[in-house]
Amino acid sequence: MIDRKHRLSVTRQATLLGLSRGSVYYLPKPTSAADLALMRRLDELHLEHPFMGARMLRRQLLAEGIQVGRRHVRTLMRRMGMEALCPQPGTSQRHPDHQIYPYLLRQLAITRANQVWALDTTYIPMARGFVYLTALVDVASRLVLAHKVAITLEACHAREIIEQAFARYGVPVIVNTDQGSQFTAEEFTQAVRDRGCQLSMDGRGAWRDNVFIERLWRSVKYECVYLKAYDDVSAARVDIGHYMDWFNTDRAHSRLNGATPQQAYLDLVSKLEEAA
Repeated sequence: MIDRKHRLSVTRQATLLGLSRGSVYYLPKPTSAADLALMRRLDELHLEHPFMGARMLRRQLLAEGIQVGRRHVRTLMRRMGMEALCPQPGTSQRHPDHQIYPYLLRQLAITRANQVWALDTTYIPMARGFVYLTALVDVASRLVLAHKVAITLEACHAREIIEQAFARYGVPVIVNTDQGSQFTAEEFTQAVRDRGCQLSMDGRGAWRDNVFIERLWRSVKYECVYLKAYDDVSAARVDIGHYMDWFNTDRAHSRLNGATPQQAYLDLVSKLEEAA
């Protein structure tokens, strides 16, 4: 928008566009090495103790000899898209244009392939920076239907992977997400509704609602991400992609009686076809 070679000054261009002059000259600073290390530790603690908020996390860090303030912990948690999975006051404001859908999975027996798909995003640490991983899972079989590593939290990434899954696996009855802005945005919800799916969203602070996808994050991070130090986004995409392929086709799952997610999915699909 701003043309630094234009005959109009940058200040005048900013005024005409309704932009702050400070924002035009601002150059974003990379996340410091100290903050990256702290974010990595916060991610590990959150995976182990998802009920911990900023205060509890700070106390835990202090006990480990890491000097940090609660406000800084809270700032980093927001940057990572992380919040405590426990009852909490309604301090965050929903986007006024984003509709929140009711949670539909309570007391629902999930026994069929493509009955319920669960979608979520998590923080992924790298050697110098971080990215976000969004994944879509068939709840009954634990099969990862699609995933994407991106540098931002935007609705376009969620829409992209669910459309990939629609094209490859068909249409589920219910799509369940949390209340993150990337999932409540019209760009995503419209893509789901257009296929005739029901939208379901986790209640705020209701950790049980999110348990299906949290199990995948634990596996991905402890079996893949935490063992590496990705140099760049491309390396993260390739390695996580390889892990997801292995998770689907070769990793035996205790909840599936030793079957792999792909085997479980195909078995469930076959049963549906036989019943039809």
